[in-house]
Amino acid sequence: MTPNSRGCTIWFTGLSGAGKSTITEHLVPMLKARGSKIEVLDGDVVRTNLSKGLGFSKEDRDTNIRRIGFVCHLLSRNGAIAIAAAISPYKNIRDENRALIKDFVEVYVKVSLETCIQRDVKGLYKKALAGEIKEFTGVSDPYEPPDNPEVICETEKETPEESALKIVRKLEELGYVARRDDDGVHNRKEHELTQSRIASMAQV
Repeated sequence: MTPNSRGCTIWFTGLSGAGKSTITEHLVPMLKARGSKIEVLDGDVVRTNLSKGLGFSKEDRDTNIRRIGFVCHLLSRNGAIAIAAAISPYKNIRDENRALIKDFVEVYVKVSLETCIQRDVKGLYKKALAGEIKEFTGVSDPYEPPDNPEVICETEKETPEESALKIVRKLEELGYVARRDDDGVHNRKEHELTQSRIASMAQV
């Protein structure tokens, strides 16, 4: 563990296409700049390696999320910040991981199903709506949003960098990373984003 941080798990949850991986890409360098040790467990990568052979039944999904949670638990207790970026659709398993890990920061990447369908970078929603993919979260399988997440990122209203900064601020507040008064680049960016929003609102 570095002097500037302590271990925890940042647990992303949200529909496919909500923006979990994109936010993570912006979040990682911000945390590394604070001296944190980071490990990312991306849902697709975990499926290929740690959970190869599992399907998408509720039982298999639960097994997959428990495996990710156990790895995050090991990383967090050894001083790393583990970032889990998986759909993790079921509330009870997320809560189970929260109880195991304890230093658990839940980030709900909130977005409408309609927006996810419009984005559909991988073409998965098109296949699911056509019945080609069974048990697809948000279409033929439920998604259970968290009741009280530490952070809510609304990717229809925020840029990925704004969402990442929001997470960093929460981690600072909770004492997982050190505040950076000299964080000039990010502070300037926050100022620029705020000014841009004000200007856009004035033009409406």
